[in-house]
Amino acid sequence: MRKEYIYHRFERFWHWMQAAVIIFLGVTGFEIHGSFTFFGYEQAVEYHDIAAWSFIMLIVLAIFWHITKGEWRQYLPTWKNLKAQANYYIFGIFRNAPHPTKKTVLTKLNPLQKLVYAGLKVLLIPTMVLTGLVYMFYRYPQQNEVLSLNISGLQTVALLHTLGAFLLVSFFVAHLYLITTGHTVTSNLRAMITGYEDLHDETTNVARESAPTASDKIAAETKEVTQ
Repeated sequence: MRKEYIYHRFERFWHWMQAAVIIFLGVTGFEIHGSFTFFGYEQAVEYHDIAAWSFIMLIVLAIFWHITKGEWRQYLPTWKNLKAQANYYIFGIFRNAPHPTKKTVLTKLNPLQKLVYAGLKVLLIPTMVLTGLVYMFYRYPQQNEVLSLNISGLQTVALLHTLGAFLLVSFFVAHLYLITTGHTVTSNLRAMITGYEDLHDETTNVARESAPTASDKIAAETKEVTQ
């Protein structure tokens, strides 16, 4: 094992801020839905709107960073080893099977993570943002605001936004499980805090395997003498 600086400072900041904002959006959003009472309806709506704008600003900042640093390539989906990775999470991890893919600085995500994160960033998050903005700017019959949307109703928008919320909750639960699937239960969590990940030093292993041993040197010298 060797420690490698995998996660940049902004990457860790973005990860934890995104997690905090999404959790807060979930809490206030489900309170608005009437699932429970904590802040109170009016305050929950106000806090939800503030968190939503904060999330949008964080998304813009993250997009800029990913494009300028070239990190967007990390999320390009691939079918290679996808089935093996799924089998590892479902069965192999409980049998101490070797991990089918290796994490490096250039490939931080395994094939299954790439597919899930691509769907999250291209489909789920944009859907949540767009439906949320429709919610914000929907013009009720008694309102006459300049910045408003005059549409027939919010039923479809509400269903899509709520479905997206439940999908995000499912992702969050799965994410908590995946945190524990490193070479130790807390190694993945520590990596996202410190930026350093414990990686298998394959290059060292290859060098050791390819390096001639003492017996190999003696055999080679004996061969030269006999020839």
